[in-house]
Amino acid sequence: MGDGEGREKPEEAKKIVHTYPLIRHSDMPEEIKQESMELVVTACEKHSTNNESAAKMIKDEMDKKFGPPFHVVVGEGFGFEISYECHNLLYMFFGGNLAIVIWKC
Repeated sequence: MGDGEGREKPEEAKKIVHTYPLIRHSDMPEEIKQESMELVVTACEKHSTNNESAAKMIKDEMDKKFGPPFHVVVGEGFGFEISYECHNLLYMFFGGNLAIVIWKC
């Protein structure tokens, strides 16, 4: 018997990459959450190479639609602990590992 006959190669660990918006946590009302999610998708697609520009676009639009002061973080590999106004927090992922946090103080 030769080596490799009847043996299967062990499967490599498969990494799941989500290309759609994935909400991890939100206490926003459903209407505001949907509008915010659409805004995040638009900003992240428009500024796919510049997270700072995407965050600024999201912040400016949120301030116009729902009143200031909103805060936005867009990036990869960060943690956060914040104080926020109730019913004004959205934590989501877009395009796999790009995290977005929106909150109002």
